[in-house]
Amino acid sequence: MGSPGRGLVLVVEDEAAIAELAALYLKRDGFGVHVEADGGRALDAVRRLKPVAIVLDIGLSGMDGIEICKALRAAGDWTPVLFVTARDDELDRLLGLEIGADDYLTKPFSPRELAARVRTVLRRASGAAPAASVLTVGGARVDLTSRRAWAGDVEVSLTSTEFDLLTHLLRHPGQVLSRDQLLSAVWGYAAAAGTRTVDVHVAQLRAKLGPSSPIRTVRGIGYAADPA
Repeated sequence: MGSPGRGLVLVVEDEAAIAELAALYLKRDGFGVHVEADGGRALDAVRRLKPVAIVLDIGLSGMDGIEICKALRAAGDWTPVLFVTARDDELDRLLGLEIGADDYLTKPFSPRELAARVRTVLRRASGAAPAASVLTVGGARVDLTSRRAWAGDVEVSLTSTEFDLLTHLLRHPGQVLSRDQLLSAVWGYAAAAGTRTVDVHVAQLRAKLGPSSPIRTVRGIGYAADPA
């Protein structure tokens, strides 16, 4: 499994060469790695091994990556998930769906970038919050200390990435933020990584916040959180 100095990463990938390369670079980064090629066995591995993060291929045979992620979230398991997609139409499939993943990579990808993305997701998930502070814009509210979020009076479950994206928008009420600005501020990487990641997460946030969502699309530019 590798030396788990930074914790264990579960890689769910049915292409052996890709799985081996991902495991190699994650191990070089100090992670322990466990690889599964089957969706059902992957769910068992999550429950048994309690990984710190999951690298999850969407295009698995049988139970695919989206079904696995939905099953985890439905069971209350919010282990950070980084989806790996093989085709643009798989990204299209994610748009507007309340999946609960934290990041996305499209094949072919650099294994160094994969390791960097895993590190970034884990930093967001475990990052220290500022002193007690609550942000409210429109019908959305976040508590930065407890990292909890509400749509109106109803608490909603957000991934670490969704929480950070919503927080960044709420910190700049009424300000139009481009997709590139959001990528840099929330994900910490350049626009070359693909701005559609932002669209996917905004769609997920809107689905979770429902009518309380203050997020407005500014065509051709990006998004803004509008006060009521």
